[in-house]
Amino acid sequence: MIDAPLNADNASLYEGAEIVSVFVNSVLDETVFKQMPNLHFVATRSTGHDHINCNDCAARNIKVANVPAYGAPTVAEHVFALLLSLSHRITEAVDRTRRGDFSLQGLQGFDLKGKTLGVIGTGNIGRCVIEIALGFSMRVSAHDIAPDQTLARQLGFAYTSLNALLETSDIVSLHLPLVSSTRHLLGSSEFDRMKDGVILVNTARGDIIDTNALLQALSNGKVAAAGLDVLPEEPVIQEETELLNSVFAKKHNLQTLLINHILLRMRNVIITPHNAFNTIEAVQRINDITSHNIHSFMAGNPDNLIY
Repeated sequence: MIDAPLNADNASLYEGAEIVSVFVNSVLDETVFKQMPNLHFVATRSTGHDHINCNDCAARNIKVANVPAYGAPTVAEHVFALLLSLSHRITEAVDRTRRGDFSLQGLQGFDLKGKTLGVIGTGNIGRCVIEIALGFSMRVSAHDIAPDQTLARQLGFAYTSLNALLETSDIVSLHLPLVSSTRHLLGSSEFDRMKDGVILVNTARGDIIDTNALLQALSNGKVAAAGLDVLPEEPVIQEETELLNSVFAKKHNLQTLLINHILLRMRNVIITPHNAFNTIEAVQRINDITSHNIHSFMAGNPDNLIY
């Protein structure tokens, strides 16, 4: 198991490895695989696998397994942690009282009850979000490329088109994998369709949103606030030295990195460090399933393969 994120810069340290276990902050492609000629199996400790180039894996007959379901309630709870922090202005209130200022000016929030939550993607996490939202007496509309009408009838929500969801939702929450069809799913035209003052929550993948368009929407008030657990290029923005090295090496998009740093400092944006999964229970499930995946592969009966 590799402690640091695996990428082209450190892959040579593990050239003899036959199996690696990685998380979403690793980048696995041909530049890594050519330095690891004995690699046969990748066990990612995540559900998403956009950090792994499966075409390059196929070319080298490297099998890949993921953790298909480990923390739907965990991530769904984080959605509402972000949402309640925004709706009750928790961050500003805590910062203010820590300075000894108990004034209420500028801290008025809003109720979730009666608001319309638009859930884009109704897989395991999206379903849990809907259940919690209904417990808050919210109205729910949903969009999915494969609507589960049985679930909709059971829980009491309605599927609609993406455009209709954007036009009617007070809050939009994203629960999609990052694939070619979902990259920049929300751009300028989609933000223009949204209600003025909408709240946006993203615990899925950063690149589902065009961050340039999001910054514009936050600046002009179209989006009143955003709660984000994910950003594009998020591993790079953690350290200023890494940021500068990446820019000068032309490894990453400078505009995206600068927008991320602006978002980090906006008072109507709450950003957590891809932490939605990180509870005691969920991490234990991740470890257990990853261990199972590795042992199954070694026994010749691989499980949870995505390739």
